[in-house]
Amino acid sequence: MTELNKLTLAEARDALRKGDTTSVELTEACLKAIDAADALNAFVHKTPELAMERAKAADERIKAGNAPSMCGLPIGIKDLFCTKGVPSQAASKILEGFKPEYESTVSQKLADAGSVMLGKLNMDEFAMGSSNETSVYGNAVSPWRRGNDDAQLTPGGSSGGSASAVAADLCLAATGTDTGGSIRQPAAFTGTVGIKPTYGRCSRWGIVAFASSLDQAGPMTKSVRDAAIMLETMCGHDPKDSTSAELAVPDFEAMLTGDIRGKKIGIPKEYRMDGMPGEIEKLWSDGAEMLKAAGAEIVDISLPHTKYALPAYYVIAPAEASSNLARYDGVRYGRRATLEAGDGITEMYEKTRAEGFGHEVQRRVMVGTYVLSAGFYDAYYNRARRVRTLIKKDFEDAFAAGVDAILTPATPSAAFGLGEMTEADPVQMYLNDVFTVTVNLAGLPGVAVPAGLDSQGLPLGLQLIGKPWEEGDLLNTAYALENAAGFVAKPQQWW
Repeated sequence: MTELNKLTLAEARDALRKGDTTSVELTEACLKAIDAADALNAFVHKTPELAMERAKAADERIKAGNAPSMCGLPIGIKDLFCTKGVPSQAASKILEGFKPEYESTVSQKLADAGSVMLGKLNMDEFAMGSSNETSVYGNAVSPWRRGNDDAQLTPGGSSGGSASAVAADLCLAATGTDTGGSIRQPAAFTGTVGIKPTYGRCSRWGIVAFASSLDQAGPMTKSVRDAAIMLETMCGHDPKDSTSAELAVPDFEAMLTGDIRGKKIGIPKEYRMDGMPGEIEKLWSDGAEMLKAAGAEIVDISLPHTKYALPAYYVIAPAEASSNLARYDGVRYGRRATLEAGDGITEMYEKTRAEGFGHEVQRRVMVGTYVLSAGFYDAYYNRARRVRTLIKKDFEDAFAAGVDAILTPATPSAAFGLGEMTEADPVQMYLNDVFTVTVNLAGLPGVAVPAGLDSQGLPLGLQLIGKPWEEGDLLNTAYALENAAGFVAKPQQWW
């Protein structure tokens, strides 16, 4: 059998059921891989004792029969999810030392299903970033390298630690969150699969909030089948989250037939950006051909308000962030600045927030506060909300015209080097989200599937966007694309 940490969720589940291995052995293999991979800086809070305890309990459950699909499978949890008694600090200095007394709904569902938490994963601070360079823990590093170049590459963001850990086989899968592409962009950069479900499909309770009307949790896995297995466990109605949908969760894995004959796949003309690299353009047309060969009908569509998506997103997301992050004031939990004699409560707020938040978080809080201020509320925030409605309608019109899914690139390029996009021009970094933010603004499900390598041997991904609540159908189309693309490349071990 291959090294245990290199198994997919599906392979490991089947091996556990057959008795070929145990959860303890799987967990030990992953813990060993994690300890040897400090150079990637993917795991930032390791929980080996908790992992072994859960693995032993999972083995008992499997022996007794009737264990759920995720039982005994070792996974990583993004540091944005609150985990009881384990540091949960959203990669921010301001939450230093915070150990929640409760468990997020998603991580609780995974624990109830018997999955084994190996530890917490690196991310951009408060999930704000596209390269995992804003973390208080330092940069997460991609296991991939360009050709013979030793330059460290970004694993994407904000779920960079999750993407790096899954791509490097440190865990079998990981949780991520996606506010503007934070699952799909890192998945595309690292040759893994990431799905952002429909807004409301997974509970947001116990996940540190960035932008509440956009945030959604999802799995990051080694294959589409694994995404289906893990997503089913993560989904479900939660009375503690008022935006959680009261809908039955289908058996997503059972829907993976690979048969997409007669499906209509839309190609939006607005996603053909000026200056798009030829390799991305070719990958996109190759992906359309693959789906066509599998029996789908390819149709050109128009999503006319796409060009307004990035500006609208970068008004709405910071506005919600400035409101959500107002609670970090040094009073109730997390870090409190050292005060001098004569300092009052205002000085405590100012000093705590100034030293607790990193530059990117401060920048977005200031932008958000500005667009919500009395003189600018209508000019910016309300206008952005109206644009959001138009973007949502574009998708509704396409689906009403009979389109089943939409195929686009996932990212405008392959992974770039850490430090290559300087802080001097944050807008350059924001452009990384150009293909992904529309999906969050419209609340739709979107999945990134690895589909090829660029000329330097780096992974490139394609994105499929589906109808609301139809993740099963979307995953089946992704499964057909995955089968046709036949992506099997893995990073060469250097760490």
